[in-house]
Parts: sequence; structure tokens; C-alpha cells
Amino acid sequence: MDTKVLTAHIPLPLAEKVDQMADRLERSRGWIVKQALTAWVDREEKHYTMTLEALDDVDNGRTIPHQEVEEWLDSLATDNPLPVPEAR
Repeated sequence: MDTKVLTAHIPLPLAEKVDQMADRLERSRGWIVKQALTAWVDREEKHYTMTLEALDDVDNGRTIPHQEVEEWLDSLATDNPLPVPEAR
């Protein structure tokens, strides 16, 4: 796989934690950074996709009225919680 070097200024306390983790896991600093960056990118891509899906739901009227959500939420503290409201 082709690679590209990225440079970033990292606060010293964070860099020290990365070094400690690399030592503890017997991995390179680069491996630690690659794992962290991969996880962050995956999470951000999922967040973006979910945001687009939510906007599509709103555009197509698939929403739950705020009052219904509040009533359901309030019911969770009772002995008879309401079923989870569904979009229409």
C-alpha cells in the first residue's frame, strides 16, 4: 500500500502518552497514531452518513413530534414506561 507522511504538532503531554502506549504495547509510535486516526476517520464518516440520513428523514416528513418524545422520556421514570415513539 502506498503511504504518505503527515506532520502534526502534538501537545507534549499527548505525545508522551502516545510514547508510553507504544512502549506498553510494543508497537511503534506510527502504529499508534495510525490506529487512532483510522478510528477517528471511521467515526466521523459514520456521523456524516447518519446526519445525511437524518436530514433525508426530515425532508420526507419522517419525524416524531417533540411532545411525544418528552412524554416517552418522562414515562421512563415510572412503573409503566410508554413504548418508544416511532416516526410517521
